[in-house]
Amino acid sequence: RRVDEKRIISCVSRCINPYEDNEAFLKCAANKDLRFIVSNTTEAGIVFDPDCRFTDEPASSFPGKLTRFLYERYRNGLPGFIILSCELIDRNGDELFSCVMKYIRHWGLPDDFAGWTRDENIFCSTLVDRIVPGYPGSEAEEICEKLGYRDDLLDAGEVYASWVIEGPKTILDEFPADKAGLPVILTDNVDPYKKRKVRILNGAHTSMVLAAYLAGRDIVRDCMEDDCISGYMRKALYDEIIPVLTGLDEKELKVFTEAVFDRFANPFIDHELLSIALNSTAKWKARVMPSLLEYYEQKGELPRILTFSFAAYLSFYHCGREQVSGALKGDRDGHTFLIKDDEWVLEEFLRLKDAGPDKLTDAITDNEKMWGDSLKKLPGFKEAVRDDLELIADKGMYEAMRRIQA
Repeated sequence: RRVDEKRIISCVSRCINPYEDNEAFLKCAANKDLRFIVSNTTEAGIVFDPDCRFTDEPASSFPGKLTRFLYERYRNGLPGFIILSCELIDRNGDELFSCVMKYIRHWGLPDDFAGWTRDENIFCSTLVDRIVPGYPGSEAEEICEKLGYRDDLLDAGEVYASWVIEGPKTILDEFPADKAGLPVILTDNVDPYKKRKVRILNGAHTSMVLAAYLAGRDIVRDCMEDDCISGYMRKALYDEIIPVLTGLDEKELKVFTEAVFDRFANPFIDHELLSIALNSTAKWKARVMPSLLEYYEQKGELPRILTFSFAAYLSFYHCGREQVSGALKGDRDGHTFLIKDDEWVLEEFLRLKDAGPDKLTDAITDNEKMWGDSLKKLPGFKEAVRDDLELIADKGMYEAMRRIQA
């Protein structure tokens, strides 16, 4: 059933770029009507950077910016905020609170401010589940013609939506989403919802997209219509991810998984693989690595598809030959594409652009800033990744994806 709904977003009054006008950004802290702060800075966003200083305008990290903003609020003698973190990491609200408290100590801010931050603010861990591919470039002209005006901020999303918020029930007194008929769930434990969604939906995305892009596909729907690539995803989910999701009902997981496949095949959503590939280092660590490690711990062997996905990650990033405008420029069959990630990640791969499979695997697997020490200590992992890199180089990505399913 085709659903074609259009909605004008009228609640955004303005946008402030703190890199251009940090003073205007901080002045918003004095707004007595401001109560909610919502963040979605990707898996790479909630991080403590010791190089951030209180006097920076602005701080480079998001938690640094938030700490500075909270301090302005505190100095104005105003109540705190309800802070809703949407980043796809475990306990995102707790992690954000931890980073803020680290900055308070790191910057030597008053103990009274630390107490105000802890007691006057609610840092909620949340889970957002909705596929939003963004600007519908191929349909934009047609949509604008139907609207009767040009809108350069068009955004497309699937019909399905869910927002699970962990927090006190009193939040609904100020945020009555339930009364507005919105798909918001307030719970005292977001973890089961988060684990299911991140491991299955996001895990399927991240373990597949880099390989699929190098295999010649551009959007998720194309991957679902390809028996080899969709089979790759099915094996990853049913053979390697679902079996290690202990504590969750297996039947419900399989129902959720089939619903995810239906959503991926949505004929009206052009979800670009390169869009999903943004910040794949942090995404692979958060979405795929836990399943890989738990599979080895429970089964005593490496999961075939998830291990291969790391080789695909290396292959994708190793395409970068030069750095341009905060990205690496890669080539796929004569067509240029951009690899986007944190600058330090891109610099590491650029340093290794001429490395062979052995050196590349060793250097990236051993990088504790990326993965901690989990991958370099995992028995047989490096050897398996090197073998997969050689398979990809010898047979091409698509044929390699087919062969590992045999």
